[in-house]
Amino acid sequence: MRRTSKKSSSSTATASAGVEQVNEKQNRKRKGVSTNLTSRKAQRGPTKAVSKEVERIDQFFYTYADNSSGMIDPEGIETLCSHLEVPHTDVRILMLAWKMGCDKQGYFTLDEWRTGLKALRADSISKLKKTFPELVQEVTRPSNFQDFYIYAFRYCLTEDKKKCIEIPVACELLNLVLGLQFRPQVDKLNNYLMYQNDYKVITMDQWMGFIRFCNEINFPSLDNYDSDLAWPLILDNFVEWLRENKS
Repeated sequence: MRRTSKKSSSSTATASAGVEQVNEKQNRKRKGVSTNLTSRKAQRGPTKAVSKEVERIDQFFYTYADNSSGMIDPEGIETLCSHLEVPHTDVRILMLAWKMGCDKQGYFTLDEWRTGLKALRADSISKLKKTFPELVQEVTRPSNFQDFYIYAFRYCLTEDKKKCIEIPVACELLNLVLGLQFRPQVDKLNNYLMYQNDYKVITMDQWMGFIRFCNEINFPSLDNYDSDLAWPLILDNFVEWLRENKS
């Protein structure tokens, strides 16, 4: 009887231990499920927020988009500008196109719009207006400005395989992108470009020469300009013209 009692007691203890192990496993499993559910909920939260943001940005886009083309065309951009209370020739609209990475002048695609407005966190006119000071600061940083300057030239190449922009377009663009920082140089350069008859268009190489001139050359003295330093010929002629008119 004693042996039986010991065996029975041992059996009961083993069964009890087994139940405890099963309960522990079930608890762990439940905790795992709970943790997974919490994790999924946490993942769903931001995803839903992002999708809602994209939805609002898309609705904002379709306020100005043309139904047939599915893009914001020049007419839509003019309407957008009127709501932003800026002229369509304002440099901030060009900066906005740069932020979107727009490929074709005068047109915003939905993907471009999403790219720019998600980065700016803007899904309405009021929010887009408020981003302008920050956008201007971003573009005018030395690390970004050269990229913006190159983009401005390429954005004005309105035809495929086109490599030059016409003189009047170049003058308007110089006013927009360099006028705030280098007004005296830009005024003289534009006067020269409109005065001379040797050049009808501006190439990328010449365009890059203009910003280099503004950044490096003492103006109006021009005392550190050296024509032997591989400047584009148009700038050699410009400096010669300046010196002749100065004297």
